[in-house]
Amino acid sequence: MPELTSSYVDSLAPNAAAIKNGQGLVRKKSFIQLHRSENGELLFGQCAGSGKTPYECSVDFVSPENPVFRCSCPSRQFPCKHTLGLLYAYVEGQSFTPAQVPETIAAKREKAEKREENKVKQAAEGGGSKPKKVNKSALKKKISAQLEGLDLLEKLVLSLIRGGLSTIDAKTLKSVQEHVKQLGNYYLSGAQIELRRFALLLGKGQDREQSYTYAVEQLTRLHAFIKKGRSYLTARSEDPELAPDYESTIDEWLGHAWQLAELKEYGLTEADVELLQLSFYSYDDQARQEFVDLGYWLDMASGRIHKTVHYRPYKAAKLLREDDSFFDVAKIPLLYKYPGELNARVRYEEMTARPVSPADLVQVRVHAHRSFAEAIKSVKNQLKNPLSDKQPVLLLYAASLGVTENGQYVITDEAGGQLVLGDISSLPQSTLQLLPFLPPASLKGCSLLVMFEHDLDQGRLVAQPLSVITDEGITRLLY
Repeated sequence: MPELTSSYVDSLAPNAAAIKNGQGLVRKKSFIQLHRSENGELLFGQCAGSGKTPYECSVDFVSPENPVFRCSCPSRQFPCKHTLGLLYAYVEGQSFTPAQVPETIAAKREKAEKREENKVKQAAEGGGSKPKKVNKSALKKKISAQLEGLDLLEKLVLSLIRGGLSTIDAKTLKSVQEHVKQLGNYYLSGAQIELRRFALLLGKGQDREQSYTYAVEQLTRLHAFIKKGRSYLTARSEDPELAPDYESTIDEWLGHAWQLAELKEYGLTEADVELLQLSFYSYDDQARQEFVDLGYWLDMASGRIHKTVHYRPYKAAKLLREDDSFFDVAKIPLLYKYPGELNARVRYEEMTARPVSPADLVQVRVHAHRSFAEAIKSVKNQLKNPLSDKQPVLLLYAASLGVTENGQYVITDEAGGQLVLGDISSLPQSTLQLLPFLPPASLKGCSLLVMFEHDLDQGRLVAQPLSVITDEGITRLLY
């Protein structure tokens, strides 16, 4: 069984309410029986519920990276509060008496083992999980439709540019919204989202003039996408055998949802990875019509900053699991990496956790960029690409963090290079206002996780700190 911590149990919960309810069961002493198997792989017990018969709940760690939750309660939430409560009771050190594995669980384990054996057998015979076989005829039709959709989008974008943003009235905005709907028929879901984002920028009534700068940038992105997308699709229509572009994000812009099997096929995986989350936040993306859970993680071996992105569509948000902050080190057997630049998106199916050690915090310092000039150069190189992530995140080492005579917060590298910190308006909250509360020891020889954004109104690069890391601990400013 992996080392259980409250943070690890939190990460298994579908949402914050499930965490609260699971911990509540422990506080109320609702568990009538608490047992563990002789080898410690299985935790099981009985929890009092609303009926006469207590619920039978268990958590099986026969495969530590992929624990199995079982409960006799009628809840559709998974894992339910009873199995989470069982784990919280274990983490809190409550007494679990040794007992034999119940026959019902032993029988289910046996069936699961047979299923795994069949999977291994099928994989050995060449029948394992494979990417879907491409229907070339259907692919050609889809590409043809996408090219038609790009023509439609180009006409709209050019007409908006020629007419000027100040001439856009309610009728024009309605036409833009109709185009948003139409792009879905042309399999251009990525462009659909970005066009909706443009419409939202100009649909703010009194604040419209303040959005002109960003609306122009959005039109520039759409125009760049049309050119690159058309070139890419034309090449694929002439050669249906051509593989998806797994080095850039153009397929994602076109609406392609990468399957894990595809990422594996193109070698976008890495085995035995340890990740440490340095920042996390959730936000409402109205253009996507989804809630987004975003986490930034340090790869403890390579030093790269990856991001996890979990989308929860409005219509299904109540039924979907929410991601949350994670305070341990995640040990991941197989990490899947999406095409990307400085902060490639990653996913994993299985993981265990271990507590953060002092050596991990030293490793954070080792991986931080020492030269601000070089770090900013890499940021600017990414921002030059109109289709890139406009908010790159880097880990910087600061010899000092202080305040100038003008009251600006500034970090200084070991060579004397300085970087003024600021707040990015699109982030859910300011973090500069929290810096005065940092202990003095955190202001010297610290690492900062910093998000960058080009402020178009002021024409300068804004750098907002997300976390401050020292050899003693991690202070999250945004989570």
